[in-house]
Amino acid sequence: QHAPHQGMQRLVGDLNRIYRAFPALHEQDCEGNGAQWIDCGDRKNSVLSMLRWGRHGDCVMVVANFSGQSLGPYRVGVPREGSYREILNTDAALYGGSNTGNLGGATARRAPLHGQPFSLELTLPPLGAIFLEPVS
Repeated sequence: QHAPHQGMQRLVGDLNRIYRAFPALHEQDCEGNGAQWIDCGDRKNSVLSMLRWGRHGDCVMVVANFSGQSLGPYRVGVPREGSYREILNTDAALYGGSNTGNLGGATARRAPLHGQPFSLELTLPPLGAIFLEPVS
C-alpha cells in the first residue's frame, strides 16, 4: 500500500513485459552471440553497457549507471545509425524515480566509439538503467 512499493511493483511488471516483448532480451540466452559488451570497463563512472541480440539481427541496448550521480552527456558506441527509442528507464517517476533520462530516445551519429561505428549521447539516471532499441 506504500507508494515506493507500488513503484517497484510497476517496475518489475514492466521489466517482465519488455522481456517478453523484445526477443533480443531472451532469444539467445544460451548462445555466445546473444550478448555483447559495449563497455564493461568504465570504473571511473561505474557504468556498464551491453547489447542483447535476437536471432534476426534485432537488438536492445542496456546501459546501467551504478553511481548515485546523473551522468550526461555520456557517449556510448552503437552498431547502427539513426534513432534509438528508450523502451524502459528504471528512474521514471512512475517507479518512484527522479525522471532523469533521454525524453524517450536519442539519435546515433557517425562518431565511432567502443569498437562501434556510431555513438549515442545519453543522460544516465543515478542508480538506474535504460533500455533502448534502434528504430527502423
